[in-house]
Amino acid sequence: MHTHLQVSGSALTSGASQSWSRVAAFASAVDASLDKWLADTYRTGLTEYRALTLLSQASDKELRIAVLAQRVGLTSTSTTRLVSRLEAKGLARRDVCQDDGRGVYAVIDEPGEALLREVRDPYEARVHDLLSNPAKHFPHLDAGAIAGAIKEVGALVTL
Repeated sequence: MHTHLQVSGSALTSGASQSWSRVAAFASAVDASLDKWLADTYRTGLTEYRALTLLSQASDKELRIAVLAQRVGLTSTSTTRLVSRLEAKGLARRDVCQDDGRGVYAVIDEPGEALLREVRDPYEARVHDLLSNPAKHFPHLDAGAIAGAIKEVGALVTL
């Protein structure tokens, strides 16, 4: 998936919404590039990688499907399909909650952990390269405007 959303100053009029649109366009372009790179290099998608990372970081190496959905930004139905893909690849499995028998968990398996170990450093390097060289990777986006938009949006976010 390639995102070629061009956001120009004349297309939007308000400062915060214009900045947010620029940040969103940049994030979408970065995600599309990462997704393609992961698929081409490791035969896994960005959402699968993020889900495996979240499962790996969980205390018991498992999360309820609903919690995983929230953390990866998908619906429960889409997350169920995501876990099915991970199961088909042998990277994760489902488990039923022992307490009530209704809750379904996604659990990372050793091949999923192994994939994360293999991908982690190259992935971090790729993210760093994409973020530090936006003009090279995304010539359709204005790198200076993106930097300014990130700064403006960051100033709006309060703790």
